Amino acid sequence: MLKHFGTPLVISDVGLDEPHAEEVLVRVEAAGVCHSDQHYLTGDLRCPLPVVPGHEGAGVVEAVGPGVTRFSPGDRVGLMWRPRCGQCRYCLVGRPALCEAAGIQASSGGLLDGTTRLHSGGERVHHLLGVSCFAEYCVVSERALVPVPAEVPAEIAAISGCAVVTGVGAVLNVVGRCAGDGIVIFGAGGVGLSSVLGAVLEGANPIVVVDVVPERLEMAAKLGATHTVDASGEDVAEALRAIRPGGMEWAIEAIGRPATLETAIDVLRPGGTLVAVGLGAVGTTFEVPLNVLVQREKRVVGSLYGSANPLIDLPRLFDLYLAGRLPLDALIGRRYPLDHINEAFDDLTHGSVGRGIVLPWESQ
Repeated sequence: MLKHFGTPLVISDVGLDEPHAEEVLVRVEAAGVCHSDQHYLTGDLRCPLPVVPGHEGAGVVEAVGPGVTRFSPGDRVGLMWRPRCGQCRYCLVGRPALCEAAGIQASSGGLLDGTTRLHSGGERVHHLLGVSCFAEYCVVSERALVPVPAEVPAEIAAISGCAVVTGVGAVLNVVGRCAGDGIVIFGAGGVGLSSVLGAVLEGANPIVVVDVVPERLEMAAKLGATHTVDASGEDVAEALRAIRPGGMEWAIEAIGRPATLETAIDVLRPGGTLVAVGLGAVGTTFEVPLNVLVQREKRVVGSLYGSANPLIDLPRLFDLYLAGRLPLDALIGRRYPLDHINEAFDDLTHGSVGRGIVLPWESQ
């Protein structure tokens, strides 16, 4: 539980109410350690406190509330932090990542009805993004779940619900067909490496990854990057122009840093597009020369949650994984019992390679 921004997480027993109408109790089997959680822990992103973090997870249905029709106890499920109401204009036009109800849920610290199922010492405890899976159990909306095939490990299902769908989705859903196009990916964390996998699927060439951690760059090369650039020791723009003299058709920024975003725009060829994926602190801005956009027709677009329709895209990702076309096992890093959660975030801060996985039911 996070009680104050900028302080370590506290392991504590928290009460959990029974699921209400159209809600499901899930026994959490695995949860991914994501930079977005880190932003909330530091206070770069804000949420009501106290809160149980964790938004990237998978598990098994333990019980269902009244009116639940899609799931039954024993079903394996992945957790989605952007549920869809199915009624707002964004859901109706096929852009559920922008669902109005999901946005309200994210800011309220509750579930879709705005209330919480968590409590401690007579005080209500909030849900992070309607999930709160750094726990043994969580109660979520039925709309925040996707079925997981029996052959897909819980760890793979967990990371697919955030890092993978965000990174792969940014390529499949925003970039689209890019065979033979040059693409540069800034950041080789879980989202950036997933973007590499998406670029490989689409046949982009060259695929260039920029990071400051040599081990992450090595992983990017193993996953299909044709070139890597170590930003700690190289002039990134110069290195990219040497690889693609005319400039890149596409850039994906998976870090959320103004300087990186500005470099990404600079290295695009005329008509190129920057896809901004990484989150920054509230209020973060970056500068783009107006005439660069007008005279060179460069574009900047954002992508939330891979601009995905999760009920369609997540099953597709599972199918690609089972077919051997998405080597997601390579993205898994160190595994941690729940009581080592702060160590997991320390490792993330210091550039650990691969996605950290919290296993709530494993002891130290």
